[in-house]
Amino acid sequence: MNKLVLQAEVVQIEPLRYTPAGIPLLSVVLRHVSEQIEAGMKRKVECEVNAVTLGDLALKGLAIGSHIQASGFLAKRSLKSTQLVMHINHIVSI
Repeated sequence: MNKLVLQAEVVQIEPLRYTPAGIPLLSVVLRHVSEQIEAGMKRKVECEVNAVTLGDLALKGLAIGSHIQASGFLAKRSLKSTQLVMHINHIVSI
């Protein structure tokens, strides 16, 4: 299974662009900060995740500084890349 749910702040938004098939695509950077339990110990977790939204979701109007819960999956950035990008399927404002 490949599913990722992340509560995060939108910290960067690239200009809206379109795929060769004409589908809207929006690239964003999400910042996550939380405290997790690992091996019975508290650990502060901070990360930035590159993410994309396609179709109607790309037109939703995300704003820098907004706090969201994003659900989706991980995939390689491109055929030749090993870098992972979150593909967002669902967004809820929190």
